[in-house]
Amino acid sequence: MNHSASPTSTGAGTARRRRRAALGCAALTAVIGIGGTACGSGGHPLSADPYDAGRDLSFGAAVRDGAKADPDKPLEIAVEESGGRITDVTATDTAGRYVAGELSADGERWHSTVPLAAGARYTVRVSTEDEDGSPGREVVGFRTGTPRTKKRLDVVFGPDKGTYGVGQPVTAELSAPVRDEAARAVVERALKVRSRPAVRGAWHWVDDRTLHYRPKEYWPAHATIRAHSDLAGVKVAERLWGGRTKPLTLTTGDRMEAVTDAAAHSMTVHRNGEAIRTIPVTTGKPGFETRNGVKVVLGKEYFVRMRGTSIGIAEGSADSYDLPVYYATRVTWSGEYVHAAPWSAGSQGAANVSHGCTGMSTADAEWFFDTVRPGDIVEVVNSYGDTMPPFGNGFGDWNLTWKNWRKGSALVAGTPEGPTPEDRVRLRPELA
Repeated sequence: MNHSASPTSTGAGTARRRRRAALGCAALTAVIGIGGTACGSGGHPLSADPYDAGRDLSFGAAVRDGAKADPDKPLEIAVEESGGRITDVTATDTAGRYVAGELSADGERWHSTVPLAAGARYTVRVSTEDEDGSPGREVVGFRTGTPRTKKRLDVVFGPDKGTYGVGQPVTAELSAPVRDEAARAVVERALKVRSRPAVRGAWHWVDDRTLHYRPKEYWPAHATIRAHSDLAGVKVAERLWGGRTKPLTLTTGDRMEAVTDAAAHSMTVHRNGEAIRTIPVTTGKPGFETRNGVKVVLGKEYFVRMRGTSIGIAEGSADSYDLPVYYATRVTWSGEYVHAAPWSAGSQGAANVSHGCTGMSTADAEWFFDTVRPGDIVEVVNSYGDTMPPFGNGFGDWNLTWKNWRKGSALVAGTPEGPTPEDRVRLRPELA
């Protein structure tokens, strides 16, 4: 809700009331016709001026006479004459963004509680009532100026547009660091993610420049996910204002989950909850144990040359290797893959002999490579390795509990959860 004003000096207000009265008289005369006049003579109940809400209202922040309002200042609306009160205020800009505000208990004052956007055009609708309970309404438009000195905060959503697995987080990369908690709340409030079907989700600040968004559970299969920013023109911090951001649309495919049991030397691949293939594998040997936990497919490479030196193994040592690898599905940035390993065929399904990757036959690796896509889930259980970290080496986001994930939000950390979108539809079926 919000408001702003056009010039309303005493003279202008009087002229406006006269114009309204004249228009009302002309219209009413046309309806009544020759039978008499409705305006201009005393005593007739329709001869009085209509209640003009604008004459009782004053506006701050919105500079009058066509000048531009200062976006650094809150929008303020007050009732100038006693007896009347404001009942509702709605303010939106041309992008459809609403301005939140607070109305005093006595209805005499309203002020915005979020920053106005710079370089924006606003329309404000104010509903009032006078001391007799008669309703009034005023609609005002105004523009905000652009700060003289400012730094622009741009946002880039990721990943690229396309279809992904149900484990793919939405990312937001900022062009400048945001450290202050209040500024983070401004940014987070402006970054919107919606999905169909609707699910509960939240942003998590990975660092000062990076946010990830994920649902409480994995995304639904065959969902459409849209991310957009309302940050354009919004003041984030001193001399830092939001820039325009390209929106993002993603879709998800089938729910694909590959679960590797390192102790059983076996991977089971599920599609939409149904096991479709069990594959004998080998995982990391002692000293090179495969990481436990949930990982997300990052990409696929038909051929990779793998060298031990890339993970810190000295060339010429007993553990050194330099191998051509095919059908390599990457799950960490540090070089963990699911790939073809024909040299370990005798150990697949029986022993763990790799340097951390999940190895399998060439035929199985080709099938896996052709079946999964970026964003699909690859989980490892019963390994002696550490747990996949949430951030920094791929997408380990799902290894945080939902409670701990929410702690990384500047908006919902420490707040109780409301009903899920599914709960709201169940309670109000007409929303479905």
